[in-house]
Amino acid sequence: MNGYCVVAANGGRARLFTLEPAQHPEVESSPNLVEQRDLVDPEREASGQELWANAKSGRNRAPGGGPAHGYDDHREQHRDESERRFARQVAQEAVRLAREQAARTIVLAAEKRMLGFMREALDSLAREGVSVRELAKDLSKHSPLDLHEHLAREGLIPARRSPVT
Repeated sequence: MNGYCVVAANGGRARLFTLEPAQHPEVESSPNLVEQRDLVDPEREASGQELWANAKSGRNRAPGGGPAHGYDDHREQHRDESERRFARQVAQEAVRLAREQAARTIVLAAEKRMLGFMREALDSLAREGVSVRELAKDLSKHSPLDLHEHLAREGLIPARRSPVT
């Protein structure tokens, strides 16, 4: 059943799951999403003062109390690059987990920007015969059962079955 690796991510957090059969299928529903890894981007969690010398951006006073003038200190580009690096890290971890578990399918559920960044890093998997399915939705804060329900409803992973009697 380990044919699936599921990644639920946003710009600052990623949770990686595998789809596992129940240990006791006669009394448990299955398959189950089992969380394998939880990654957090430390830059995204840091406050503005921890990242920047000035907490505010874009305005400065002229000497002698003159009028304020605007400037661009490129914080947005820095945030984009930070998110791109985190997406690469998540993608690499997803590839590692997929290889460990011999998964044939990786399911990505993430914000659109994060999906785009991860898509670049996952291109190599197609050559290995691993399919990548995507859902442009942030489900990273959902419980494993809710996440499973959402993904099954979208047809991305098999639905849970009642216990075998």
